[in-house]
Amino acid sequence: MKKRLAMVLAVTLLAMTVFVGCGSKDNSSDKNSKKEYTEKKSGDKFTVGFDQDFPPMGFVGDDGEYTGFDLELAQEVCKRQGWKYVAKPIAWDSKDAELKSGGIDCIWNGFTMDGREDKYTWSKPYLNNEQVFVVRKDSGIKSEKDLEGKVVDVQTDSSAQAALKEKADLSSTFGNLEVVADYNTGLMNLESGSADAVAMDTVVAAYQIEKRKADFTILDYEIAAEEYGVGFAKGNKAVRDQVESTLEEMAKDGTMAKISQKWFKKDITIIGK
Repeated sequence: MKKRLAMVLAVTLLAMTVFVGCGSKDNSSDKNSKKEYTEKKSGDKFTVGFDQDFPPMGFVGDDGEYTGFDLELAQEVCKRQGWKYVAKPIAWDSKDAELKSGGIDCIWNGFTMDGREDKYTWSKPYLNNEQVFVVRKDSGIKSEKDLEGKVVDVQTDSSAQAALKEKADLSSTFGNLEVVADYNTGLMNLESGSADAVAMDTVVAAYQIEKRKADFTILDYEIAAEEYGVGFAKGNKAVRDQVESTLEEMAKDGTMAKISQKWFKKDITIIGK
Protein backbone atom coordinates (compact mmCIF):
# COMPACT_ATOMS: atom_id res chain seq x y z
CA MET A 1 0.00 0.00 0.00
CA LYS A 2 2.80 2.36 0.95
CA LYS A 3 4.67 1.52 -2.27
CA ARG A 4 1.58 2.27 -4.39
CA LEU A 5 1.05 5.58 -2.58
CA ALA A 6 4.69 6.55 -3.11
CA MET A 7 4.40 5.79 -6.86
CA VAL A 8 1.22 7.88 -7.18
CA LEU A 9 2.88 10.81 -5.43
CA ALA A 10 5.96 10.54 -7.67
CA VAL A 11 3.87 10.56 -10.87
CA THR A 12 1.82 13.52 -9.58
CA LEU A 13 4.95 15.54 -8.80
CA LEU A 14 6.42 14.74 -12.23
CA ALA A 15 3.24 15.88 -13.99
CA MET A 16 3.20 19.13 -11.99
CA THR A 17 6.85 19.78 -12.90
CA VAL A 18 6.17 19.28 -16.63
CA PHE A 19 3.07 21.52 -16.44
CA VAL A 20 4.92 24.33 -14.67
CA GLY A 21 7.85 24.01 -17.07
CA CYS A 22 5.58 24.31 -20.09
CA GLY A 23 3.86 27.35 -18.59
CA SER A 24 7.20 29.08 -18.02
CA LYS A 25 8.29 28.39 -21.60
CA ASP A 26 5.12 29.90 -23.04
CA ASN A 27 5.42 33.04 -20.93
CA SER A 28 9.03 33.49 -22.01
CA SER A 29 8.02 33.10 -25.66
CA ASP A 30 5.26 35.69 -25.30
CA LYS A 31 7.69 38.11 -23.73
CA ASN A 32 10.26 37.66 -26.49
CA SER A 33 7.63 38.14 -29.19
CA LYS A 34 7.12 41.74 -28.09
CA LYS A 35 10.09 43.29 -29.86
CA GLU A 36 11.32 46.69 -28.79
CA TYR A 37 12.50 48.97 -31.57
CA THR A 38 15.17 51.64 -31.13
CA GLU A 39 16.57 54.39 -33.34
CA LYS A 40 19.32 53.57 -35.79
CA LYS A 41 22.73 55.14 -35.29
CA SER A 42 25.27 56.43 -37.79
CA GLY A 43 26.99 53.45 -39.40
CA ASP A 44 24.01 51.11 -38.96
CA LYS A 45 22.59 49.20 -41.93
CA PHE A 46 19.24 50.24 -43.38
CA THR A 47 17.80 47.46 -45.55
CA VAL A 48 15.04 48.37 -48.00
CA GLY A 49 12.74 45.59 -49.21
CA PHE A 50 11.48 46.10 -52.76
CA ASP A 51 10.11 44.36 -55.85
CA GLN A 52 12.87 44.47 -58.45
CA ASP A 53 10.34 44.28 -61.31
CA PHE A 54 8.44 47.44 -60.44
CA PRO A 55 9.86 50.34 -62.47
CA PRO A 56 10.11 53.24 -61.95
CA MET A 57 9.86 52.70 -58.18
CA GLY A 58 12.48 49.96 -57.89
CA PHE A 59 14.07 47.73 -60.55
CA VAL A 60 17.29 46.50 -62.16
CA GLY A 61 18.80 49.22 -64.36
CA ASP A 62 20.59 48.76 -67.67
CA ASP A 63 23.89 48.67 -65.77
CA GLY A 64 22.69 45.76 -63.63
CA GLU A 65 22.37 47.92 -60.51
CA TYR A 66 19.20 48.44 -58.49
CA THR A 67 17.64 51.81 -59.15
CA GLY A 68 14.32 53.67 -59.17
CA PHE A 69 12.49 56.61 -57.66
CA ASP A 70 11.84 55.01 -54.26
CA LEU A 71 15.35 53.61 -54.02
CA GLU A 72 16.85 57.04 -54.74
CA LEU A 73 14.73 58.51 -51.95
CA ALA A 74 15.94 55.76 -49.61
CA GLN A 75 19.57 56.32 -50.60
CA GLU A 76 19.29 60.02 -49.85
CA VAL A 77 17.73 59.31 -46.46
CA CYS A 78 20.62 56.95 -45.63
CA LYS A 79 23.17 59.51 -46.78
CA ARG A 80 21.72 62.18 -44.48
CA GLN A 81 21.38 59.78 -41.55
CA GLY A 82 24.81 58.23 -42.02
CA TRP A 83 23.35 54.75 -42.49
CA LYS A 84 24.66 51.99 -44.78
CA TYR A 85 22.09 51.67 -47.54
CA VAL A 86 21.16 48.11 -48.58
CA ALA A 87 18.63 47.37 -51.34
CA LYS A 88 17.15 43.88 -50.96
CA PRO A 89 14.88 42.51 -53.70
CA ILE A 90 12.09 40.34 -52.29
CA ALA A 91 9.24 38.22 -53.56
CA TRP A 92 6.24 40.49 -53.07
CA ASP A 93 4.13 37.79 -51.43
CA SER A 94 6.87 37.19 -48.82
CA LYS A 95 7.27 40.84 -47.80
CA ASP A 96 5.55 40.41 -44.42
CA ALA A 97 7.75 37.46 -43.48
CA GLU A 98 10.87 39.46 -44.43
CA LEU A 99 9.75 42.38 -42.29
CA LYS A 100 8.79 40.23 -39.32
CA SER A 101 12.07 38.30 -39.36
CA GLY A 102 14.16 41.48 -39.53
CA GLY A 103 15.50 40.63 -42.98
CA ILE A 104 14.46 44.12 -44.06
CA ASP A 105 13.87 47.37 -42.16
CA CYS A 106 11.01 48.58 -44.33
CA ILE A 107 8.98 47.99 -47.47
CA TRP A 108 9.62 50.91 -49.81
CA ASN A 109 8.46 50.28 -53.34
CA GLY A 110 5.23 51.93 -54.44
CA PHE A 111 3.66 50.44 -51.31
CA THR A 112 -0.03 51.26 -51.03
CA MET A 113 -1.24 52.29 -47.58
CA ASP A 114 -4.96 51.99 -48.27
CA GLY A 115 -6.46 48.81 -46.82
CA ARG A 116 -3.24 48.09 -44.93
CA GLU A 117 -3.43 50.90 -42.38
CA ASP A 118 -3.41 48.59 -39.35
CA LYS A 119 -0.88 46.04 -40.60
CA TYR A 120 2.21 48.29 -40.53
CA THR A 121 3.65 51.38 -38.91
CA TRP A 122 3.56 53.90 -41.76
CA SER A 123 5.40 57.02 -42.77
CA LYS A 124 3.32 59.94 -43.99
CA PRO A 125 2.13 59.38 -47.57
CA TYR A 126 4.52 60.82 -50.15
CA LEU A 127 2.68 60.07 -53.43
CA ASN A 128 -0.90 59.83 -54.67
CA ASN A 129 -1.74 56.98 -57.01
CA GLU A 130 -4.65 55.27 -58.77
CA GLN A 131 -5.29 51.71 -59.90
CA VAL A 132 -6.14 51.67 -63.61
CA PHE A 133 -6.45 49.42 -66.67
CA VAL A 134 -3.82 49.44 -69.42
CA VAL A 135 -4.90 48.14 -72.85
CA ARG A 136 -3.55 48.08 -76.40
CA LYS A 137 -4.60 51.13 -78.43
CA ASP A 138 -5.92 48.95 -81.25
CA SER A 139 -7.87 46.62 -78.93
CA GLY A 140 -11.20 48.39 -79.34
CA ILE A 141 -11.49 48.55 -75.55
CA LYS A 142 -12.63 52.05 -74.68
CA SER A 143 -14.06 51.61 -71.18
CA GLU A 144 -14.19 49.15 -68.33
CA LYS A 145 -17.48 47.81 -69.75
CA ASP A 146 -15.59 46.57 -72.81
CA LEU A 147 -13.56 44.22 -70.58
CA GLU A 148 -16.51 41.83 -70.37
CA GLY A 149 -15.31 38.38 -71.44
CA LYS A 150 -11.68 39.60 -71.68
CA VAL A 151 -8.48 38.35 -70.03
CA VAL A 152 -7.17 40.78 -67.42
CA ASP A 153 -3.76 40.35 -65.79
CA VAL A 154 -2.94 41.53 -62.26
CA GLN A 155 0.11 41.11 -60.04
CA THR A 156 -0.14 38.72 -57.12
CA ASP A 157 -0.78 40.28 -53.70
CA SER A 158 -1.04 43.74 -55.27
CA SER A 159 -3.33 46.66 -54.53
CA ALA A 160 -4.94 46.19 -57.94
CA GLN A 161 -5.81 42.60 -57.06
CA ALA A 162 -7.32 43.72 -53.74
CA ALA A 163 -9.25 46.53 -55.45
CA LEU A 164 -10.73 44.18 -58.06
CA LYS A 165 -11.75 41.79 -55.30
CA GLU A 166 -13.73 44.67 -53.79
CA LYS A 167 -15.28 45.39 -57.21
CA ALA A 168 -16.65 41.90 -57.79
CA ASP A 169 -19.49 43.35 -59.88
CA LEU A 170 -16.83 44.38 -62.42
CA SER A 171 -14.24 41.59 -62.14
CA SER A 172 -16.94 38.90 -62.38
CA THR A 173 -17.63 40.07 -65.96
CA PHE A 174 -14.06 39.30 -67.09
CA GLY A 175 -13.44 36.17 -69.10
CA ASN A 176 -10.55 35.49 -66.74
CA LEU A 177 -8.58 37.38 -64.11
CA GLU A 178 -5.03 36.05 -64.46
CA VAL A 179 -2.69 36.51 -61.48
CA VAL A 180 0.94 36.97 -62.61
CA ALA A 181 4.18 37.22 -60.66
CA ASP A 182 4.94 40.81 -61.71
CA TYR A 183 3.78 43.65 -63.95
CA ASN A 184 6.56 43.06 -66.46
CA THR A 185 5.01 39.67 -67.18
CA GLY A 186 1.56 41.25 -67.44
CA LEU A 187 2.72 43.89 -69.92
CA MET A 188 4.53 41.28 -71.99
CA ASN A 189 1.28 39.29 -72.09
CA LEU A 190 -0.56 42.44 -73.15
CA GLU A 191 1.96 43.06 -75.93
CA SER A 192 1.76 39.48 -77.20
CA GLY A 193 -2.03 39.45 -77.08
CA SER A 194 -2.38 36.70 -74.46
CA ALA A 195 -3.92 39.33 -72.16
CA ASP A 196 -6.41 42.05 -73.08
CA ALA A 197 -5.69 44.39 -70.16
CA VAL A 198 -3.46 44.81 -67.13
CA ALA A 199 -4.78 46.29 -63.87
CA MET A 200 -1.97 48.27 -62.25
CA ASP A 201 -0.70 51.51 -60.66
CA THR A 202 -1.08 54.56 -62.91
CA VAL A 203 2.32 55.91 -61.80
CA VAL A 204 3.98 52.72 -63.01
CA ALA A 205 1.76 52.41 -66.10
CA ALA A 206 2.61 55.90 -67.39
CA TYR A 207 6.34 55.26 -66.96
CA GLN A 208 6.17 51.84 -68.62
CA ILE A 209 4.24 53.12 -71.64
CA GLU A 210 6.83 55.84 -72.26
CA LYS A 211 9.80 53.58 -71.59
CA ARG A 212 8.60 50.73 -73.80
CA LYS A 213 7.37 53.05 -76.57
CA ALA A 214 4.43 50.67 -76.63
CA ASP A 215 1.06 51.28 -78.28
CA PHE A 216 -0.71 51.07 -74.93
CA THR A 217 -3.20 53.43 -73.38
CA ILE A 218 -4.70 53.92 -69.93
CA LEU A 219 -8.48 53.69 -69.70
CA ASP A 220 -10.27 56.69 -68.22
CA TYR A 221 -11.52 54.65 -65.28
CA GLU A 222 -10.28 54.62 -61.69
CA ILE A 223 -10.43 51.21 -60.04
CA ALA A 224 -9.28 52.75 -56.75
CA ALA A 225 -7.50 55.84 -55.44
CA GLU A 226 -4.69 55.38 -52.95
CA GLU A 227 -1.54 56.73 -51.34
CA TYR A 228 2.02 55.42 -51.20
CA GLY A 229 3.94 55.27 -47.93
CA VAL A 230 6.97 53.56 -46.39
CA GLY A 231 5.88 50.53 -44.35
CA PHE A 232 7.69 49.45 -41.19
CA ALA A 233 7.05 46.56 -38.81
CA LYS A 234 4.13 47.24 -36.51
CA GLY A 235 5.44 49.25 -33.54
CA ASN A 236 8.69 50.42 -35.17
CA LYS A 237 7.98 54.11 -34.64
CA ALA A 238 11.59 54.88 -33.76
CA VAL A 239 13.05 54.26 -37.23
CA ARG A 240 9.83 55.42 -38.93
CA ASP A 241 10.21 58.81 -37.26
CA GLN A 242 13.83 59.09 -38.38
CA VAL A 243 12.95 58.34 -42.00
CA GLU A 244 9.86 60.55 -41.96
CA SER A 245 11.68 63.59 -40.57
CA THR A 246 14.39 63.19 -43.21
CA LEU A 247 11.80 62.98 -46.00
CA GLU A 248 10.26 66.19 -44.69
CA GLU A 249 13.69 67.86 -44.85
CA MET A 250 14.13 66.62 -48.42
CA ALA A 251 10.72 68.01 -49.37
CA LYS A 252 11.51 71.36 -47.77
CA ASP A 253 14.91 71.82 -49.46
CA GLY A 254 13.67 70.66 -52.90
CA THR A 255 15.60 67.38 -53.09
CA MET A 256 12.45 65.28 -53.28
CA ALA A 257 11.05 67.41 -56.09
CA LYS A 258 14.36 67.10 -57.97
CA ILE A 259 14.28 63.28 -57.76
CA SER A 260 10.63 63.30 -58.88
CA GLN A 261 11.49 65.49 -61.88
CA LYS A 262 14.17 63.00 -62.90
CA TRP A 263 11.78 60.03 -62.93
CA PHE A 264 8.40 61.56 -63.79
CA LYS A 265 9.31 64.82 -65.58
CA LYS A 266 7.36 66.68 -62.88
CA ASP A 267 7.01 66.89 -59.11
CA ILE A 268 4.25 64.50 -58.08
CA THR A 269 5.22 64.22 -54.41
CA ILE A 270 2.81 65.35 -51.69
CA ILE A 271 4.84 65.65 -48.48
CA GLY A 272 4.67 69.22 -47.16
CA LYS A 273 1.99 70.24 -49.67
